[in-house]
Amino acid sequence: MPGPHHSWLLLVNSTDWLHQCPQGFIPSSMQNKDAESILSTLLADAKAAGAETADAVLYNAVSSGVSWRMGNLEDVERSEGADLGLRIMVGKRQASVSTTDLSRHALKELATRCADMAKAAPEDPYCGLASKDRLASPPFKDLDQGDYAEPTTEELKTRAAECEEAALAVKGVVNSSGAGASYSEGQKWFATSHGFFGSAGGSNHSVSVSVLAQDENGMERDYDYDSKTHLADLESPSTIGESAGKRSVKRLSPKKLTSRTAPVIFDNRLSPSLIGQLRGAANGAAIARGVSFLKNKKGEKIFAKGINIVDDPHILRGAGSRPFDGEGVVNARIDLIKDGVLTDWIMNTSQAKQLGLETNGRATRGTGGAPGSGTTNLYLEAGDATFEELLKQASDGLLVTDMFGPQVNPNTGDYSVGCSGFWFEDGVILYPVSEITIAGNILEMYAGLIPGNDLRFRGATNAPSVLIPAMTIAGD
Repeated sequence: MPGPHHSWLLLVNSTDWLHQCPQGFIPSSMQNKDAESILSTLLADAKAAGAETADAVLYNAVSSGVSWRMGNLEDVERSEGADLGLRIMVGKRQASVSTTDLSRHALKELATRCADMAKAAPEDPYCGLASKDRLASPPFKDLDQGDYAEPTTEELKTRAAECEEAALAVKGVVNSSGAGASYSEGQKWFATSHGFFGSAGGSNHSVSVSVLAQDENGMERDYDYDSKTHLADLESPSTIGESAGKRSVKRLSPKKLTSRTAPVIFDNRLSPSLIGQLRGAANGAAIARGVSFLKNKKGEKIFAKGINIVDDPHILRGAGSRPFDGEGVVNARIDLIKDGVLTDWIMNTSQAKQLGLETNGRATRGTGGAPGSGTTNLYLEAGDATFEELLKQASDGLLVTDMFGPQVNPNTGDYSVGCSGFWFEDGVILYPVSEITIAGNILEMYAGLIPGNDLRFRGATNAPSVLIPAMTIAGD
């Protein structure tokens, strides 16, 4: 496999694959050599059309899933798709195009069209490929990102049915909004005109269910789910279903709260959304545009001493793991928040240039445009307090277990969200509550945030339950 030291052309023995590949389709048996043939030929076409530098990315994805409700199959889906993106730079001008047609004739036309667009584009002083000395070299880390064990439709039906059955078996549950089981896998190949070629991929299994419980005062809905790269790590469908059923029953006969200020605990299903606000505010694009409540905060204390928020692209079986970033750059763990202090931005090469910095290997790349930037496996490290200890520390307050429509002002950090959950006093949960809005300022929330010890990895952004010492609660 070529490394960063190779020249412009990633030469291969033949381009037969380009002629054999049906329009818009790549079978799952496609190998690195086939993808390398497509991309290297495309980059050669780009150079012939006038490109000074270029990069190209090829994606192949397979997904399947079933929907199941009240003991009956509602829907079965399966899709396979391929997408290719080309970016060409001529001086400080760039353009990007994408296609699903991988025939030889179509790709040659694609390169010509993209080059013509680049020549006519406005100048971008920050565009360009990542420096060769920053590129990752093979062999790339094996991050064990998937088992590639695509289930049959019958297996997916069994998982969804088992999940819903367990939820409906909980006393008080009377109806189902539906259960689902799904599988997906994907592969990405990326190549540049200065010699990089690499591949990455993974798979995902998921199960979910949402059900309704009823008592004399009405109905309430709740859900549960799990998602993992390997089936062996997935919670059993019956466990997920039983949890969803019990959650729904606990929410029955909710009360309303009068408006007040009180401590708020976000459970570990919802707390990742608070960390997600940090991810967006620390993104290099937002910082470069000056539209972030963190724009002048680098090097400052944002959280309490002892709080760490990590972004690690090399977690084995991690939902966001990748052996190199979207520009082929070497990536590594970043302590985005270290001992409470904001240490860095989330940047690609272009954003880093604009900020007078160096990329930290956080480029993302789709097929429809220039690289973006984003986190990989972002998580708030667990604290020492158990969930019960968080309740006792707060004494009286609101436990949020469901929310919708969070609103954050990107410039000021003002935050509000509609939610429901439970009211607790003296550290003891007393009754469910609903039709509440909570509000605060995200920077003030971060400054007082106390993490629990119940960190659980469900996706690419994760956090334990967290206590916010004071928020405004709008009720009756």
